[in-house]
Formats: sequence, structure tokens, C-alpha cells
Amino acid sequence: MSIPETAASPTAEPAEGVFENVFTLPNLFTLLRLMCLPLFLYLLFAQDNRAGAAWLLALLGSTDWVDGYIARRFDQTSEFGKIFDPTVDRLLFIVSVTAIIIDGSIPLWFAIAVLARELIVGGVIAFSTLFLHMERFGVTWLGKCATFALMGAVPSFLLGNADVWESPAFLVVAWVLGIPGLALSYWTGIAYIPLIRHGIAAGRATSDPTTPTPA
Repeated sequence: MSIPETAASPTAEPAEGVFENVFTLPNLFTLLRLMCLPLFLYLLFAQDNRAGAAWLLALLGSTDWVDGYIARRFDQTSEFGKIFDPTVDRLLFIVSVTAIIIDGSIPLWFAIAVLARELIVGGVIAFSTLFLHMERFGVTWLGKCATFALMGAVPSFLLGNADVWESPAFLVVAWVLGIPGLALSYWTGIAYIPLIRHGIAAGRATSDPTTPTPA
């Protein structure tokens, strides 16, 4: 009697669940970054401290790589972290840009263009992952460059409207980083289309029980 093709190999290790290995150092660091979001809103609106809010936002943006480094350095990667980290990054970015729009410290057209790209690309990736079983893929190098530029531009707009002597210089920095960063973010968003299509096809092939397994 032959073994059905859908039977799992006795030597195969079960896939890690999403909520396994949640309590790790990188996930804790990501959580700490998320907990700084209310502090940012408090500084910006309750204290009317644009400079303090801007420097906190710049710090949060500049530490985006730390949780990933900790996960690789101490071998603490997890399925939860792969979802939690980019979700927190996108949440911090969307909320902070929206707050700065309300504050009036960023050009409305620029902010809407940034948010539209984030919501469209993030929404497509989330939908494809949850409902189309897309295999996750890493952010491209150009995508990281776009994010770095925008995470420098957004707090620079805030500092450019703060009551500090160097505010004119930060307005220049905001535009120097913002325009290329915005253009690059849309370019990489378009470049993600074939990666998403490939990820959906790979995910469907993996989840299809009729796909023959190698002998």
C-alpha cells in the first residue's frame, strides 16, 4: 500500500505557529518602540513641544533595524516577530504623519502622497498574506532607502516648524530627503508587484494538497 502524497514526512519538523516564541528580546524591543507612540502624541499636542516630538520620532525611525539585528544576533527570530515588527513600523509611520498633518507642520499634498503609498502597499501585502496565502518576502534595498529618507524627512518637517534656531536648515533637509524618498517609495511599490505575484503563486503551490511531494 503506497503512502498518500499528502501525508507528512516523518522527519519533517512542524511549522512554527504565529504565537510561538512571542516573548523574545526583539519582540520586547519592538513593543517598547510602540509604547513610545503615546509619548510622541503627548509631546506634540499636550506639551506643544514640536522639537521634542520630532527628536523622539527620529529616534524611533533610526532604531528600526535594532530588533532585526537582535533577532539574528541571538537567533531569536519568530513568526510573530516577522509580522509584529513591520506592523509596528507601519503603524508608527502612519500615526505620526497623520498627527503632523493635524499639527500643520507638513505640506498636505506631501503627507497624503506618503500615506496613500503606505496604505495601498501595506493593504495589498496584508490582504495577499492573509487571504491569498502569499509567502512573505523581505524589503528590497531600494525600499529600505526610501523608508530611511522618509523617516528623516517627516521629523525634519516638524523641526522645521519648531521654535528652534536651526528650523530653516531642517526645512531644507526635509525637502532634500522627502522628494527623492517619496519618488523612490512609489517606484519600489511598483517593483513589489512581481514579487507579490510570485509570492502568491508560491504560497498557493505550498498550500495545495494536490501538489506532489518529492520521493
